[in-house]
Amino acid sequence: MKTTARMRQMLREKGTVWAAGAYDALSAKFIEEAGFDAVMTSGFGVSASHLGEPDVEIYTMTENLTVVRNATNAVKIPMIADCDTGYGNAINVMRTVREFEAAGVAAVIFEDQEAPKRCPAVATSVEILPVEEGAGKIRAAVRARRDKDLIIVARTDALTEDEAIQRAKAYVAAGADLIQPISRCFKTFAGLKRLREACGVPLSLQILGWLEKDLTPAQIKEVAAFAVFPLVPLMSVAEAMRRNLKQLAQTKTTAGLPQPVMEMSAFKEFIGFPQVETLQTEFLTRRMGPLKAAE
Repeated sequence: MKTTARMRQMLREKGTVWAAGAYDALSAKFIEEAGFDAVMTSGFGVSASHLGEPDVEIYTMTENLTVVRNATNAVKIPMIADCDTGYGNAINVMRTVREFEAAGVAAVIFEDQEAPKRCPAVATSVEILPVEEGAGKIRAAVRARRDKDLIIVARTDALTEDEAIQRAKAYVAAGADLIQPISRCFKTFAGLKRLREACGVPLSLQILGWLEKDLTPAQIKEVAAFAVFPLVPLMSVAEAMRRNLKQLAQTKTTAGLPQPVMEMSAFKEFIGFPQVETLQTEFLTRRMGPLKAAE
């Protein structure tokens, strides 16, 4: 079964797909191991980990695609891809859909900001497209997908509830499967329910800010088809690495590091060395003798 069909089936059976945000293939593997239903590649995390830059669409579509393709190949669970603004106008969106679909993702997310985007989690204001242009990009995405099971998520960065609802209705009419509001817009669970009822499709929620603090899993399940913790993996690694490296630079010893580190044997097992060694035994028929000391 295609990953797109599996995602659709999962939504029918579970109602809500729970995911966490990956920034590379390794983090995607840990998300899968933890037991999440799916992985979402986080543009925030991709920009931070691969460029050391903030999430303002500095990286290109192909740079993001490389990360997504590697992460998708590393796991068996479905992948949700953060595709930012689609990297241009509606015509660019069509190519983006086809490229990410070919990479094996189960869902793509497009936002209605002007390109290049600004991260709404930190920017004081963002510039968004006219609603007609935003809807046109969603129509283009729907037209471009070859697999009808590919889920298209329309994100709106509108900051008022009424405008977010207006845009959500337009994007659903254009063919969006799910609607994703930004956390700064709706301030209450009642507001999210209002959006869900008004647009007529389930929501895709990034569990950040007040949603992370105030909503219960039951409330999230009531309104959301996708429930994603986008930054917990990145921030967990960032805090642990910063603390350990700071002490290591000072003490020059790994004894007593503030955060425990994974044992090498456990990591080699996790990353797949035993499987590779089994394959080497099966297929690499030429055997080299023992290594000799340099003369």
